[in-house]
Amino acid sequence: MELYLDSANLKEIEEGFKLGFLNGLTTTPTFMQREGISNIDATIVKLSKMVPVLQIEALGDKAEDVLKEAERLLKLGLDPKKTVFKIPVSLEGVRACKLLRNKGYLVNVHLVYTLQQAYMAMQAGASYVCPLVGRLQDQGHDALTLVEQCVDAVNYYNYSTKIMFSSVRTSEHVRNAINIGVHTITVPLKILKSLTENNFTTLGTEQFITDTRLMTVRVREAINGINPIVKTDTKLGDAIVKMTEYGFGCITVVNKDGSLKGVFTDGDLRRALPKGGKDFLNKKMGDFSYHPPISVDADLLLNEAADLFKKTKVDTILVSSKGKPIGMLDIQDLKG
Repeated sequence: MELYLDSANLKEIEEGFKLGFLNGLTTTPTFMQREGISNIDATIVKLSKMVPVLQIEALGDKAEDVLKEAERLLKLGLDPKKTVFKIPVSLEGVRACKLLRNKGYLVNVHLVYTLQQAYMAMQAGASYVCPLVGRLQDQGHDALTLVEQCVDAVNYYNYSTKIMFSSVRTSEHVRNAINIGVHTITVPLKILKSLTENNFTTLGTEQFITDTRLMTVRVREAINGINPIVKTDTKLGDAIVKMTEYGFGCITVVNKDGSLKGVFTDGDLRRALPKGGKDFLNKKMGDFSYHPPISVDADLLLNEAADLFKKTKVDTILVSSKGKPIGMLDIQDLKG
């Protein structure tokens, strides 16, 4: 099934065709007017250089007028093999379709609302017949049945026409088009971008990324560079300020030679406060008793750090290298 972008917004068009697999662009005078485009010819020429196939309007009261307009547009420098002229269905429209097809030009007979209209366009040799699904449904009609009937007619009578599913409003419309077996669909960028979205896919991808990170990234690569350290002669009050500045629930205490003394946590603070006296905040960090801290070597993979988080049920682990503290690993750092 061919996939077209339906737009006149240059930024949207540039974004859409970066995908690399869109078959072409459909646009309308109404789209251009909404975008504030005043020089239609210049815009058409610009678009023709941006997309593989451009489908544009060719209007006229009589079939000969439509043919004349199509050939005027071609003289702007458009490639007839990469340009499809869109003609609203009518008796003069299908006659114009035949005139253009006799000259080898590509034609999309659109604004189709009935099977009879589609049949006349097919019989006139239309390259594309374009029912407007969203607009039909807005009017309470069974648009999907019409599209299916058009596809069946092409297949049964062996017409060379491609049925284009247009006026797409939802991603469900795209699924409908696939199920019906249309040959072409033209889709707004907003809908196009939603077609690959699924919450389960997102969750699965995130899990794969996290698991890959655990198996390939070392602890030293995951720490955020913040290393809240105070020396043993630092006052508790100053240490608390530093803990607050860094946003950690703990702070590393080192001896004068840089060797590890211990880790002071906010839990230690809560437990010590009730026992502290008037000058408690002036107490030196070296005066406290420390248990061996939960730590991980900087050169280990995050997998091993993750196991340590599970076993100890803490949120932050001291990271050391050659016996000296170099930072703190937060449980959130496992995700990157």
